[in-house]
Amino acid sequence: MMELYSYFRSSASYRVRIALALKGLPYDYRPIHLVKGEQVQVPFSDLSATRLVPLLKDGDALISQSLAIIEYLEETHPQPPLLPADALGRARVRAIALDIACEIHPLNNLRVLRYLVDEMKVSEDEKTRWLRHWVEDGLAAVERQLAGHPATGRFCHGDAPTLADAVLVPQVFNAQRFSCRLDHVPQVMRIFGECSALPAFANAHPGACPDSDAR
Repeated sequence: MMELYSYFRSSASYRVRIALALKGLPYDYRPIHLVKGEQVQVPFSDLSATRLVPLLKDGDALISQSLAIIEYLEETHPQPPLLPADALGRARVRAIALDIACEIHPLNNLRVLRYLVDEMKVSEDEKTRWLRHWVEDGLAAVERQLAGHPATGRFCHGDAPTLADAVLVPQVFNAQRFSCRLDHVPQVMRIFGECSALPAFANAHPGACPDSDAR
């Protein structure tokens, strides 16, 4: 059985949990507590060169980076598909996913926020302003990708969840957690609601994880 090294609040890990749930793939959950620094401690630091979660272990293979893991799952377990059948559709889904994973997420992850406070000596209020600015601005760009596009359906692309939805939902969860403004992204929030109603997304939610502090 596959093993997923994850932290319940990690949005990158959340993406992979959603993909695994959508594909109905069983796995063993291996919690790595990022706030306690377990990612830089043995034994995990011996497994992961980047010392980041998520990390998927499939047999002897170790795969890092959430989008690479999801693409690996797509290639090894193609049903149900998380990418459209046509090249243009695949490009659009990947673009939406990358708009979040590359343009929003890196600016509001734990390492960056800690550096702002610990090394740059910004205040907690300034840190929160930083986070909210980049999340709200980034989600506005995603909204423009979705609004009025003929390929936008019940979900980001068509009427079945794709890679784009698996990446979108964790980012909105983080935005809500930090009280970001979301009234300017109605399509994003509509799709978030559609996804949240599905068992696969609910089962992957941070509150459903074995290491959740809500338990």
